Order: sequence, then C-alpha cells, then structure tokens
Amino acid sequence: MTLMDGDDEGVLAARLRAGDSRAFDEAYDRYRPRVFSFLLRLSRSRTLAEDLLDETWLRLVAHARDLRPGTRLGPWLFTVARNLYWTYRRNSLVADACSPELTLWLSPPAWPSPFELAAASELERRVERALATLSPQYREALLLVAGEGLTPSDAAAICRIAPEAFRQRLSRARAALAEKLEQTGASLARQRGYGT
Repeated sequence: MTLMDGDDEGVLAARLRAGDSRAFDEAYDRYRPRVFSFLLRLSRSRTLAEDLLDETWLRLVAHARDLRPGTRLGPWLFTVARNLYWTYRRNSLVADACSPELTLWLSPPAWPSPFELAAASELERRVERALATLSPQYREALLLVAGEGLTPSDAAAICRIAPEAFRQRLSRARAALAEKLEQTGASLARQRGYGT
C-alpha cells in the first residue's frame, strides 16, 4: 500500500466534503488497514482496536462535510483514532478509580492476531515485545513515524504537541526501545547459553 501525497489526500477530502460516496469507499480501502494496525499496536487489544476503528469511520461520516479545504485525510483519521484511544484510556482510569473490582482492560485473545502471525522473524517479535512494554506515549510516537511513515511534523500535529516536543519524545522513545531490545537480547543470549 502506498502513501498518498498531500494533494491526493486533499482531493479525496474535498470529494468527501462534497458527499461523494465513492470517496468514502476509497478512503476506507486505503486507510482502514493502516488505522487498524495503528490502533491494534497502540491498544494491544484486537476488540478495542476494532471498536475504535468503527468509531473513527463513524466520525468521518458525521464530519465529512465539515472538513476544511486542504485537509489531509490521513493525518485527520490518525488524529481521530488517537483521540478516541486516549479518551478510552481516560474513561477507563476514571471507571477503575470509581470501581476497583471492575476490570475494563480487555485480555488479549488466546489465539495469535494477524499481526503476530505476520511478525514471524525473531527480531520482529523482539521489537514488538519491546514496543509493547513502552509507555503509550512512546509507543504512539514510534507507531506514527516508523510504523505509519508519517513525518514528525504530522505526528506532532496528531498528538497536539509542538514539533520540537514531539521530536524529543520520539528520540526518547527510540532510546527506550533500543534499551529494551538490548535487555531482551542479553536475556535471550543467557537463555541460550551464550551470555554470562
């Protein structure tokens, strides 16, 4: 799947604003897998990712006519998806504080997800495990830039922080990921009898 350039995204957004139903189908076909992958890897819950993805598309349907001229659809969709995720997290924390016996975090399915099946190599599995241990803010930064190929400027806008602050977050996220990978590499070497 290729990334759309800004002009193509703007044209697609204009078609959505005009009520072109084929434009919605094109946007859905182009962005659904990417937004779902982002949400799945951010939330680490297939059920939650599917729910948030559905809500993202409902928001597009509800607000398509309100898209501003020049809107880049990809960053708009990732912003909506990200905001829905963080709203869910805030609401879950409030619910957990009000009712500690109620667990709102969904457990991962017993079967491997399609992403886990695709991540067959040892390095990919190590990266995914290390990524899952990072804070959501660091995971989000890495997923937007490295996973989705967005520019740091676009990712900063999605996260609603200054570009310099995002670059610092991204740098820290990369360092944390490298440290986790180094730790798991040393642990793996010890398990296999190569380390001390």
